[in-house]
Amino acid sequence: MKYFKFIIIPILILVGLSLACEPDDICPSTTSTTPRLIIDFYDASNSDNKKSVFDFRIEGVGNATYLDGLDLDGNEIAYDGLSNFDEALLPLKTDENTTQFVLIKEYEYIDETTPPNGNRDTITINYSRELVYVSRACGYKTIYKNVTLTIEPDDDNWLKSRQPINDNQSVENEFETHFNVTH
Repeated sequence: MKYFKFIIIPILILVGLSLACEPDDICPSTTSTTPRLIIDFYDASNSDNKKSVFDFRIEGVGNATYLDGLDLDGNEIAYDGLSNFDEALLPLKTDENTTQFVLIKEYEYIDETTPPNGNRDTITINYSRELVYVSRACGYKTIYKNVTLTIEPDDDNWLKSRQPINDNQSVENEFETHFNVTH
């Protein structure tokens, strides 16, 4: 009987805590959060045909690691230079109005002492940010307004042109393309 309070009191506390949680205390995985920018790649000689980028790698400017994450179906993706893609999902910075990426086609890693091969193009994405309240459990998400994408010119650009899907392009929905880029 003396140990009774050591068993019952913790059980009552746990039951009380579980009853205190409400459904809106947990952000459902189906809730829309800060969207990524979606680029579809098209053939420069026939802009109606999507075209994969071979041995495709994406790096943030100043960051030599590759971009990875989840695709729109929840499957893991890695823009690591080992796969081919006809679209790119790019996370934009939520604390700055500019994000830059290096997009590399025909990426080839040789060894630790040799710089990797591949045609590197840099894109700059400029935007204004707006915080939108989602819910108590999910907090806020950032949406991006007046989004522009610039292909930085170099001697050997493989990215040829870019076209926003809408005038005054915004990134509010992660399930629609925002820019078409030809190569």
